[in-house]
Amino acid sequence: MNDRRVITTFFSCVSLVVGLLFMSTAGAHCDSYDGPIIPQAQEALETGDVQPLLKWVEPEHEAAIVAAFDRARSVSEESPAAKDLAELWFLETFVRLHREGEGATYTGLKPAGVMPDFYQHADAALAEGSVDKLADEVGNTIAQEVRDRFAVAHELQASANKSTEDGRKFVKAYVDYFHFIEALHYVLEADHHQHH
Repeated sequence: MNDRRVITTFFSCVSLVVGLLFMSTAGAHCDSYDGPIIPQAQEALETGDVQPLLKWVEPEHEAAIVAAFDRARSVSEESPAAKDLAELWFLETFVRLHREGEGATYTGLKPAGVMPDFYQHADAALAEGSVDKLADEVGNTIAQEVRDRFAVAHELQASANKSTEDGRKFVKAYVDYFHFIEALHYVLEADHHQHH
């Protein structure tokens, strides 16, 4: 397996693990004030340069972003209160269109501090230029999740036929274990087909 495939598979697994382990915080990345795009949008509003933001939206949304950016900058000159409202409106518009391009629902801007450490580590890896630490963390997390689910299912399997209630406990643990394995397989297979 070449390096590119390893890295792609790794990031697919990151998405899977984050999805499986942090479902309650889904979406708290690009729409968070400590995510990657809101600080860039705030900087763009200060400098007046919208160009760096366009990479975050689909081509069909570029014109809307430029128009919203220009309007927010224009209104911001009227008063401090107008500036705050205009900038908030632009951030909401920008994040909403970015999320739409991802096929995700916009659920509002999130405060700093709600983003899982996993997400922050992924961003930090890009900033540092090395994914090794994160790859180890992801690999260890996935392995531990498999082991934990297996251990519960294996323990309950021994008593699965003692009673219907015991059987249902086993089936619940089995389904949890197997769905995790299926999700891993799905991500890896989807990644494989994407490259062929």
